[in-house]
Amino acid sequence: MDKVAMVSGANRGIGREIALELHSRGYRLSLGMRDPSSFDNDLDAFVFAYEARDDHAARDWVDATVDRFGRLDVLVSNAGICKMITFENGTTELLDETLDINVKAPFRLAQAALPHLRRAGNGRFVQLASLSGKRVKNQNVAYPMSKYAVLALTHAIRRAGWDDGVRATAVCPGFVNTDMAAGLADLPPDAMTQPGDIAAIVVNTLELPNTASIAELLINCRLEDML
Repeated sequence: MDKVAMVSGANRGIGREIALELHSRGYRLSLGMRDPSSFDNDLDAFVFAYEARDDHAARDWVDATVDRFGRLDVLVSNAGICKMITFENGTTELLDETLDINVKAPFRLAQAALPHLRRAGNGRFVQLASLSGKRVKNQNVAYPMSKYAVLALTHAIRRAGWDDGVRATAVCPGFVNTDMAAGLADLPPDAMTQPGDIAAIVVNTLELPNTASIAELLINCRLEDML
């Protein structure tokens, strides 16, 4: 397979599992992460030092990927943070950090990648969002705000690229057994959705034909009345 996929936040958790799944299916990989030196690159991937809060990082990474491979078919926007920011402890600085990484960075990546995804004819954009982008269940204010925003971003990409074969999907999991969930979840690790399961779902979705596009995928490890 000649298809090229970019994955942000690929050094651990869901991002790494998505990279592994893509590699197993023959994709050529461009992996973005803050500290490439900490990554055990056993995937023969192109690894790029990607800092989400850097205004120029997205375009630099996309340009470097296309220079390396000559094309871009898939962008998986996975990098994100989750800090407990409430009305009691919230500050402009904390809110800016969450929105910079969870919203502005995916926007910049999509903006840089979209012309190349259009040229592919069946380009794919996948945004790792959250069920927190569908409902608010605790006192965290900033994280749900950011995830609602990237749902809108994903639908905007879907509309902007549709006529050129670009299909965009927002993947919205609940608790996933990752470092991020470890300090937040009220579930044991084996009761959460596993990162490898998210990876399989993501790659199965992006391999669907243009005529079977999925806008949002809601994935949960437990029953919720609204879902």
